[in-house]
Amino acid sequence: MIGLHSLLYDQPGLGLFVDNENRTRTLDFMEHLSKLCRDLGGKTLIYGGGRKRGNLTLAEAFTEAEFFFQDLLPRIDDHGTVFCFEPLGKKDTDFINSVYDSIRLVQSIDHPSLKVQLDAKALFLNDELNLSVVQDASPYLVHVHANEPDLGILGTSGKHHHQFFGSVLHKINYQGFVSIEQKMVHKKDPIASLAKSVKILTECYK
Repeated sequence: MIGLHSLLYDQPGLGLFVDNENRTRTLDFMEHLSKLCRDLGGKTLIYGGGRKRGNLTLAEAFTEAEFFFQDLLPRIDDHGTVFCFEPLGKKDTDFINSVYDSIRLVQSIDHPSLKVQLDAKALFLNDELNLSVVQDASPYLVHVHANEPDLGILGTSGKHHHQFFGSVLHKINYQGFVSIEQKMVHKKDPIASLAKSVKILTECYK
């Protein structure tokens, strides 16, 4: 057990940019997820899609996120868990698109329970799949997703190169986990599809 992802997938009323009542509910739910992650033996909680800032400007959204995590993080101090924003493409979210957005938020709050996670798909879509970006993220990096733009079997889209990303992680001496993020490709035999991705994962990221 490494951690949790899709934290608010089945909680459409919760989020960062909601009214005060739902903000309180979101704080309570995130604390609950942190405890659950800890009790299952995990560490990282990846805040992925579903981040919509609505009518807020980007600056206002950053301020709101800072206030949110300033309230949340003291509540999980003794859990040993870490929250990470997942930088995503602009089709998936309008808040935290770049790795540097994630770094900015982590630096502004400066708390050991808020770090950076990198996603191969998003790095490709945002034109950030290069050594300099990953080096800049490395002091805060605690988790990595290996995936395809369509979340299919690793290596099948031809859109980006896992071997290159793996070599970059080796160059920064990354010691954390790399997890496959993959959709259900074949319902009748999901393990076979996953096995193909595991083969690419071990070849490129070991």
